[in-house]
Amino acid sequence: MIKRIKFIGIPVRDQDRALEFYTEKLGFRILTDQQFTPTQRWIELSIPGAETGIALFTPPGQEDRIGTFVSTSWEVDNVEKAYVALLAKGVEFNAPPVKQAWGTSVIMKDSEGNQIVLSSK
Repeated sequence: MIKRIKFIGIPVRDQDRALEFYTEKLGFRILTDQQFTPTQRWIELSIPGAETGIALFTPPGQEDRIGTFVSTSWEVDNVEKAYVALLAKGVEFNAPPVKQAWGTSVIMKDSEGNQIVLSSK
């Protein structure tokens, strides 16, 4: 029946700025970038080595979601190393990484202010 998550949507205000952030700072690859409506493109990205994609798209009427917490966690090999590498690329974070009994995490902000958890064991 359900085999996998094809993509998760990230609400964005400026698709060009978001596309630059996700491709140049995070290293994602463009799967699709085509006109969807008169005011938006459908931009779908792939994460190298992963099956789940990311769509940089805001459904009409959902603009208030831009710049909020995105209920998702992205696994990295080492949060501290990812934090240092992404800081060097100008990525913003809420605070430095935090170690917990279950692992280490940090909350990253994308170009639109969306907050996304990065975590590792």
